[in-house]
Amino acid sequence: MDKSVVLSRRQCLALAAGPLFVRHARAADVPRFALGLASGHPRPDGMVLWTRLTGIDLPERVAVQWELAHDEAFHDIAARGTETADAAWAHSVHAEPAGLAPDRWYWYRFSALGQRSEAGRTRTAPAPDAAARLRFSIASCQRWDHGHYAAWAHMARQEQDLVLFLGDYIYEYPSPDRALRLHEGGLLRTLAQYRARYAQYKSDPALQAAHAAFPWLMVWDDHEVANDYANDQGAALGAPAFLALRAAAYQAWWEHLPVPKAWRPHGPDMRIYARHAWGRLACIHTVDDRQYRDPQACPLPLRGMGSSTVDAAACAALNDPARSLLGATQERWLAEGWDLQRRWNLLAQQTLMARASRRPVTAQDPGRYWTDAWDGYAPARRRLLETLADRRVPNPVVLGGDVHAHYVADLKPDFDDARSPVVASEFCGSSISSHGIAQSRVDELLRHNPHLRYGRADQRGYVRFVLDERRLDAELMVVDHPQDASSPVHVGAAFVVEAGRPGPQPA
Repeated sequence: MDKSVVLSRRQCLALAAGPLFVRHARAADVPRFALGLASGHPRPDGMVLWTRLTGIDLPERVAVQWELAHDEAFHDIAARGTETADAAWAHSVHAEPAGLAPDRWYWYRFSALGQRSEAGRTRTAPAPDAAARLRFSIASCQRWDHGHYAAWAHMARQEQDLVLFLGDYIYEYPSPDRALRLHEGGLLRTLAQYRARYAQYKSDPALQAAHAAFPWLMVWDDHEVANDYANDQGAALGAPAFLALRAAAYQAWWEHLPVPKAWRPHGPDMRIYARHAWGRLACIHTVDDRQYRDPQACPLPLRGMGSSTVDAAACAALNDPARSLLGATQERWLAEGWDLQRRWNLLAQQTLMARASRRPVTAQDPGRYWTDAWDGYAPARRRLLETLADRRVPNPVVLGGDVHAHYVADLKPDFDDARSPVVASEFCGSSISSHGIAQSRVDELLRHNPHLRYGRADQRGYVRFVLDERRLDAELMVVDHPQDASSPVHVGAAFVVEAGRPGPQPA
């Protein structure tokens, strides 16, 4: 690979030193690129470039120039253009260069109001029929007041092609008084409050560095809106009040992330599920497990809705085949769209798919389950996994987050049948910073669920992968000291999935 596309140690330190705005502006100037820049959704001929203008006294509409170059010095310009940053959309910019060469690295930057951003780097995807390799990471759950972002600082220094972010980019809660670093403001209820929370998170230099280092693919989970929300219902609000909240949250999500213009929300509705080809190597399927789901089964009586942990014998809804985590339309889209030509199918979704009973499952006791994850929608999970087997989908790998723990698992259509074949591999990554449950509870899950090959809730971090035609190598990255922004990060465990042999194996 061309060495010019790897961020040097000097550049990573510069990105981590402060906001991404021109350092030679006059002291009286207001920084206009204080939230950094980002790229996402790489295609063979382009990608999305993002920034948001900052500072007081911004005009209602501002012309923002962007440049994309083959070199860091911007001597060889590949594309340039102008976008209008509008106050109605938080002065965000979503530029979409086109006509670029496939499988190439580029540098990009923005200019507006007499200032210029620092440069980020991005890349195009390989051509659809090209041989390829993919280096990527999965990450999720970066609660600001629970810890620092040493995981992002470490990732920004790695050589990789893509980040898959799997949800909980922000958290909507106020902070307890003794939090490590306090959320600004209380419980999020308005568009202005959501915007301010994103701005606070995006002020972190390590997160800015990771955004500037490589393109991202994004999905959301619940905390971008409200804890445990399901379709048009929140734990504290029902429709139509919740839909107004969801509209504000979806707009702020679109405004602050490198996602396409075509995804701009319409009120409380925003389609984010999509497919992304990486040469002839892989198809990445990204899904939405919040907007269309049926409400969680058997909520606690005093709560009205939301997740709970229930005995399957006392909750018939857990086995209702009409209930869906993805919704009927998206579930059908996924079932009909598995890629039978490419070598690998990666499903980027939000949470743990493998069964995780809190008790041993026996003929007399069907187990105890948390209802917010796939265990709360077991017939829908079985339909998905049976489709993988029936259609002989090449090398499916399920990627998830949400549960603040590293899990590695075998996936099979019938977890009660020892003869049911393993049809897919699962890697569920731990949180960037959000606290996990007690490790003793995970140890119980491992004892009761033999298909769970690994589980650690006492580790913060991310999962790093290298994928080629023959195998998927996975390293579970662990932050040594989550409350230290400069903490070292080490490999906690390593697994491999061989093409044609579903199920992760210790490396």
